[in-house]
Amino acid sequence: MASSGKRTKGRQKIEMKVTEKQEDKMITFSKRRSGINKKISELTTLCGTGILFICFLPTRKPYSFGQPSIKYMANRFLNNNILPSNDNTHLLVETYRQEKINQIIKYYNEVVGQLDAMEEKQKMLAQQESKRETNLWWEAPTDELNMYELEELESRYTKHLNELYNTRNKKIEATTNAKEDSL
Repeated sequence: MASSGKRTKGRQKIEMKVTEKQEDKMITFSKRRSGINKKISELTTLCGTGILFICFLPTRKPYSFGQPSIKYMANRFLNNNILPSNDNTHLLVETYRQEKINQIIKYYNEVVGQLDAMEEKQKMLAQQESKRETNLWWEAPTDELNMYELEELESRYTKHLNELYNTRNKKIEATTNAKEDSL
């Protein structure tokens, strides 16, 4: 049966105090760093502000996190540069918009490049086709050929004529056979 008492203390509030060991401090910071970043991002998004967070670790190394960027916020702080009040666009939205524009421009350039390549290929194929039509072996000017080329041309003509004769004879034979079968 169920026991009546609790076995664990459950979730309790832990007292905050400074840890003494250097290693424990680093572990605590590394575990809480993502939570800090998340809270800074949330605050930036909800309030539309820019935040620069800098802390120095016990090892004397600085850790910084800036929203929208560390460089932007540091320059803004050092130059005391405050955005004009008539600028209602949020910097993150503007950055996102610019990134999308850059992606669209990149895609457009790729498509234009592909289109140019296809047009170039089409021109090349059209040139090859026009050369092929003008340089047919049976239309070659015979007076410009040497002896070897003339013999080659004659053998091509002979071969082609033989194929024509064979095809003609087969068709004549087929029509003759068809007439005899019908009688």
